[in-house]
Amino acid sequence: MSAPLTLAARIEALLFLAPDPVSTEELADALQTSEEAVTNALVTLEGALDGRGLVLKRIGGGVVLASHPDAEESARRLLSRPRTPALTPAQAETLAIVAYLQPVSRPEVARIRGVASESATTALADRGLIEEAGRSQFGAVLYRTTPLFLKLFGLDSPEALPDVAQWDPSPEEAQALRDRLLRAGEARTSG
Repeated sequence: MSAPLTLAARIEALLFLAPDPVSTEELADALQTSEEAVTNALVTLEGALDGRGLVLKRIGGGVVLASHPDAEESARRLLSRPRTPALTPAQAETLAIVAYLQPVSRPEVARIRGVASESATTALADRGLIEEAGRSQFGAVLYRTTPLFLKLFGLDSPEALPDVAQWDPSPEEAQALRDRLLRAGEARTSG
């Protein structure tokens, strides 16, 4: 069992996750501690990062983790590579269907989504996230996910996908949700 994290280590974790500079006040609030404790821990963290690839930078009234200035040229080359754009909602839906039902045909995907899926499947295949996996008994192309999909989603295999049932409400949860919606609707009409 590992030792509990120090305040400086917990701040490091928060700064790693934060997309924008984080103020001392925000860190203190998130960590349920004083701003003075955060300030002291930032000094400790700054010392711990000395000689490492990351540094603390104070920007815009907050603190961020940044690459060391000596690594900037290398970082610029790495980050100048073309970035893959985010998936559209249609592509995300199609990818989820293929991932959970593979191998699955485009007509089956379209039936599940309720709309044509040619563009989404073509885009996903072009991006290397899905590939052809043979033909159905009716001659339609079947699709499956690729090793790139597994890598990008941090999975060992398609079987490692989260269980879909975890998002399905139990009958009790569905009834409770239905009751809450009815009460909210009644409150709106009577108010």
